[in-house]
Amino acid sequence: MNGAASGNNHPTDSIALRHCREVAEFQACVDLQREVWGFSDADLIPVRMFVVASKIGGQVIGAFAGQTLVGFALSIPGSRDGHTYLHSHMLAVREGYRNAGLGRRLKLAQRDDALARKFELMEWTFDPLEIKNAYLNIEKLGAIVRRYTINQYGISSSRLQGGLPTDRCIAEWWLNSNRVRQLLEDGRPIAVKPAMVIEVRTHIYEWKTDPATRDRAREMQLANREQFLNAFSRGLAVLGYKRDQEGNGSFLLAHPEERFEFSSDIEQETASSCT
Repeated sequence: MNGAASGNNHPTDSIALRHCREVAEFQACVDLQREVWGFSDADLIPVRMFVVASKIGGQVIGAFAGQTLVGFALSIPGSRDGHTYLHSHMLAVREGYRNAGLGRRLKLAQRDDALARKFELMEWTFDPLEIKNAYLNIEKLGAIVRRYTINQYGISSSRLQGGLPTDRCIAEWWLNSNRVRQLLEDGRPIAVKPAMVIEVRTHIYEWKTDPATRDRAREMQLANREQFLNAFSRGLAVLGYKRDQEGNGSFLLAHPEERFEFSSDIEQETASSCT
């Protein structure tokens, strides 16, 4: 979940990033959720969840302008098939500090902390209809997508969802992969020859907010849902993302050339093949 897109008014180069430790800081994270997404109280992540995340190996990384919290990233540890990873559940940036790279800085801080603690993978969900977030996740961070969930959180009280089902793509950020290192450490963009393209028109934002046109947004969501599920069932993955001059977005799907798995799996299979 990401709330890092919109207009920018304030410079962000002097903003400090650090782990949140105090209850007052966690309360500021709760308040910022309400401000960014417009959640009802029932949908807010409470203070105690931030406390738990900070105590059990997750991350609560805050962005501070002086003493004021203007952004945060929350993750919790997860486990699948015997491997641990971090699930980044929420990233928020206050309006007025967006579109200046602060969301990306928070993600990179998460990566640095995760690598220092020997994590290989971070995952999070994002709305495939949110063009700016998809561009950040895939093109600027190097995440890939191979899974799609239907109405993952149920109908949300957030005004950003527009009453649509909370369909989500699952971003996989293989933190030390060739792909991510090429992009983040070498500064070289990732070239993709797509076997399939899934498009999101920039009109989706106005369609979702206006009840008179919400059916158009729903139709796009359903059509794209079918395309994603079909593509992933055939082994395709989202490996790139492009935006045109009008602001339309395009997911670029292809068969991955690099293997995205936990390294222990690779080592075990290599050892087995040598016996």
